[in-house]
Amino acid sequence: MSRRPRASGYFRTGYGQDLALIQSRTERTALIVLLAMLAAFPFLASPVLLDLANQVFLAAIGALALMLLTGYAGQVSLGHAGLMAAGAFTVGILFKELETPFWLTLPAAGLVGAALGVIFGMPSLRLRGLYLAVSTLALHFLIVYLGGEYETRRGFSTGIVIDPPSIATFAVASGRAWYFVLLTAGAATLFVCLNLLRTGTGRAWAAIRANETVAEALGIGVAAHKLLVFVISSALTALAGALSAYYRGFVSVEAFSLFLSIQYVAMIVVGGMGSLLGAVLGAVFVTLLPYAIEQALRLLPGEERYVGALFAVNYAAFGAVMILFLVLEPLGLVGIWHRVQTYFLMWPFKHRPMTGMPGRRR
Repeated sequence: MSRRPRASGYFRTGYGQDLALIQSRTERTALIVLLAMLAAFPFLASPVLLDLANQVFLAAIGALALMLLTGYAGQVSLGHAGLMAAGAFTVGILFKELETPFWLTLPAAGLVGAALGVIFGMPSLRLRGLYLAVSTLALHFLIVYLGGEYETRRGFSTGIVIDPPSIATFAVASGRAWYFVLLTAGAATLFVCLNLLRTGTGRAWAAIRANETVAEALGIGVAAHKLLVFVISSALTALAGALSAYYRGFVSVEAFSLFLSIQYVAMIVVGGMGSLLGAVLGAVFVTLLPYAIEQALRLLPGEERYVGALFAVNYAAFGAVMILFLVLEPLGLVGIWHRVQTYFLMWPFKHRPMTGMPGRRR
C-alpha cells in the first residue's frame, strides 16, 4: 500500500503539498498545540500580559496588511498610520453623531479604507519608490489634519470617547473578552492573506514586485493589480484602526503620528520581508520591545534617574535594532527561524550552503 508523501523540511514532493496550508503531520500537531496555548493564555495571564497580547494582535493585523502591500506587491507606503486614523475616526464620528452600532461601524471603516486605497493607489500607476512613499505620506498628513479639525470643531479636546461594543447583551469590555475578539480578528486576517497569496492575484503581485515590465509582458494587468492590493491593504488597515478605537475606548490624532507608520515599516523589516510569519513575528517584537526596555531599566540601580530618559532610550533602541537587522540579518526574524528549523531538521548532519565554485569552502 502506497503512503502519501510528506514534506521534508522546506522540500515538497507534489503540487498538492505546495498549495496546502498545513503540509505535514508535524505542522498539524504544532498548530493544535499553539491553539491550545492561545486558548489557555487569558485564563492564566495577568491583566498587564493580557493587554500586551491584545496590542500584539492589533499590531499583527496592521503588519499583515502592510506586508501584502510592500512585502509581496513591492509598493512602498508611509501612510499606514493615516489609514488607521481613518478607520478609527470613522468609528468615532459614526458613534458620536449617529450612535451607530459596531456591526455597522466596522464595515463602514473598511469601506472608507478601501476608498482611500483607491486614492493611495492612483499615484502608484505612475510613481515608484521614494516618490510613491512621499505621496502616501502626504495623504497621511491630510487624514490626520482632517481628524484634528473634527476634534477641534466639535470640542473633543481630549479625544472622542467610545463606549465598548456589545454582542447581544454582552459588552466587550474586559481584557479577556477583547483577547478572544482580537485573536479571532488576527487569525481571520492571517487566513485571508494566506489564501490571497495562493491565488493568481497573489502570484501577480509577486511578479509585479520582481519586475513590472516582465509582468506586463506576461499579460498581467499591472495597473489593476496595483490598485487591488492598495484597496485590500487599506481596508484591512482601516479595520485595524477601528478595532483599536473600540479597544482603547477613544480616538485622538495624537495616537496616529508618523512614528506609528515607521513602527509598522519596522515590523515587516525586522520580521522579514515577503513573509506573513515575518509580519507576525515583527509585530510581536516591535510591540514588546519598549516594555522589555522599561523592565531592563528598572533592574538598574537608581532606576528613578532613568524614568525621564525612557522615551529617548526607546527611540534610540528602536533605531539601533532596525540598523542591526538591516546590516546583520536582512532576512529578519523569519530568517533566524528558518535557520533554527533547518538545523533541527538536518541534525545530526551538518549542512553548509553552496558558495561560489564547487568544492569551495569558507
